Amino acid sequence: MTRGLIVLATVAAVGAATLPAQAGGNGGAVAAGVIGGLAVGGLLGAAAASQPRYAPEPVYVAPPPSRCYWTRGEPVWDGYRGAWVRPRVQVCD
Repeated sequence: MTRGLIVLATVAAVGAATLPAQAGGNGGAVAAGVIGGLAVGGLLGAAAASQPRYAPEPVYVAPPPSRCYWTRGEPVWDGYRGAWVRPRVQVCD
């Protein structure tokens, strides 16, 4: 919507600046029309460029939860029982 209004205002300003230049037929009016059109275009361009541009919001991604599981460990000698046992150990990735 804003760009449409800017384009419409620019076209109207350039048309209004060049209309008297075409009617008079002399070089001074044409130069005045061109200079006026450039000035209006510069003003409208500066107004359009001064609108703030916002960066997108940062996205925070949490790391996936660590996966832990229980498994049987290496066999060890249990002197109390007098046998080899494989204790349970927790393994986390």
